[in-house]
Amino acid sequence: MEAAARSSSAPVSANAYEDRPRNIPIGDGSTADTGPQPGQPKPERMIPGRPPPQFVVFSWDGSAQLDTKLFSRFRKVALDHGAAMTFFLSGIYTLPESKRNLYHPPRHPVGASDISFLTDAHIRSTLEQLRLAWLDGHEIATHFNGHFCGPDGVGRWSPADWRSEIDQAVDFVTHWRTNTGFTDLPPLPFDYRKELVGGRTPCLEGRQNLLPTAAELGWRYDASSPGGLQVWPGRLSGLWDLPLQSIPFPGHTSQVLSMDYNILFKQTGGVLQGDPAKRPAWKKEAKGAFLAGFRRAYENNRAPYFVGNHFEQWNGGIYMDAVEEVIGEIAGQADVRLVSFRQLVDWLDVQDPAVLRKLRTLGVGQAPAGGWEAFLSVPSVAHA
Repeated sequence: MEAAARSSSAPVSANAYEDRPRNIPIGDGSTADTGPQPGQPKPERMIPGRPPPQFVVFSWDGSAQLDTKLFSRFRKVALDHGAAMTFFLSGIYTLPESKRNLYHPPRHPVGASDISFLTDAHIRSTLEQLRLAWLDGHEIATHFNGHFCGPDGVGRWSPADWRSEIDQAVDFVTHWRTNTGFTDLPPLPFDYRKELVGGRTPCLEGRQNLLPTAAELGWRYDASSPGGLQVWPGRLSGLWDLPLQSIPFPGHTSQVLSMDYNILFKQTGGVLQGDPAKRPAWKKEAKGAFLAGFRRAYENNRAPYFVGNHFEQWNGGIYMDAVEEVIGEIAGQADVRLVSFRQLVDWLDVQDPAVLRKLRTLGVGQAPAGGWEAFLSVPSVAHA
């Protein structure tokens, strides 16, 4: 990963797959063990005295393929720019509404959900995109199921409630063939319970009681914290803590959370389709915010930068357009790595802990005094 994170467009030799087990069915055949995921970079330790890579993670909550075809659109964007992303899947997006009573949400009636179930056609297209996304090298993580927020939402859940929610999400993904009756689609090419190493909670709520359960399950990160600072991450309850971050909001006195909905809320108060005449200015603000957050990290402490999104056409799709343009502008810049959360923690896990401790001493927007060579030379790190 030191030389390059990945390149989805690079051809893969057929020999690379000769030793991989192929299509070993799991359960009812909804998923299958097809061997190691393609397109994964080999994490390497930093070279002493060299600046760290600038990691950027673009992630998507919900991750369904609807008529807007935003899932496939951003798969292509990633392919065009050699990027990997994290897709947080809502488990009920693989469950037909006619089978909604299979879902037993904690502390809510059977079959309840605060997000809509997909049509059968949209379940089919979502399953197709999930399969292709994994084969492209992207991460399929979880956004859990019913997306319950607020006073009666996931903030009240116990660790046992979270375990139930996770088990049900995995069950829906691994039994879509039984639940949908679809027999003409190939299985998802991964063992989801093994692949699942992190998630993002609905509305960024309830993670205090999620973390003990996630740790018991062997998860490696959580991406649910709101308003984190643009500094190098550490661990919480044994998991890497990878929060959405407060970033500059050009033209405003306050900062904004690095997620499309939070920018929208600052602009319209939560109105999803605001004044069309204002949309060009709002798009410029959104793009400016995402780029300002990137530059603040890239030009200073090189802290990993996290951007959250939804496959939504809010305000006529301006946030989708802004994100696509930002990816195009930052991809290919020196040392920039567009990766998934899983790929980031793979890299973090192989670093010298003393190096990471030294990096965590850099504050928001703080460049290393004396430059990277002096800051991360062997003697300075040894005394960190």
